Amino acid sequence: MLKKIFQPLIAWYLGALKTGGFAVIALLMALEGSFLPLPSEFIIPPAAHLAWTAGLNFFQMHFTGWPAEMGVVIAGALGAWIGASAMYWLVRVAGRPLVERYGRLIFFPPEKLEKAERWMSHYGAAGVLVARMLPGARQLVGIPTGIAKFSYLQFSIFTLLGGLIWCSVLCAVGVKFGDDMQHTENAARTIGIWVGGAAVFFGGLYYFFVHRHLQKKA
Repeated sequence: MLKKIFQPLIAWYLGALKTGGFAVIALLMALEGSFLPLPSEFIIPPAAHLAWTAGLNFFQMHFTGWPAEMGVVIAGALGAWIGASAMYWLVRVAGRPLVERYGRLIFFPPEKLEKAERWMSHYGAAGVLVARMLPGARQLVGIPTGIAKFSYLQFSIFTLLGGLIWCSVLCAVGVKFGDDMQHTENAARTIGIWVGGAAVFFGGLYYFFVHRHLQKKA
């Protein structure tokens, strides 16, 4: 089942990377940085392997090796920042009523909003950095910060920093397991394993450091 799901997506993505290069990474990470359930674990590792072995294009320039790998990290972080900024400004302009009315459509009901607001009021700017590396919170951190009219400069700094750290980790995974990424079938299996492992690991971090804290605050 996992192979049937991932294999055509990986094949399409690798083809898009060869023609679109860093722009494709930034675009997909911008979507991931908003509210769409598009995992960065699917975006960065294959791009890192391709950058390391064959290189990626930026307009008319071709990069390979370390410059291309760094380009993947930067493009991923910038794309995530663009998506998170769009979410931030949408909520900041529209206000809390928009989230209360339509938040359930993106799995963000009012009770989850209240917990997120408590989290941000307690941790402030550091909460943005931590949230950028937690599943579920990473894509939605722009909502409570936008409602609270959190400093956009601080939001941008910590969103970019968190994005750089997260994309660097995923980039290292892509280079480390490059042999598996060479074939679509192996790439599907490897990414599936890492997605599942990352979900368990960061889900545990979320439970012990965020969920329990919010329950106590309640």
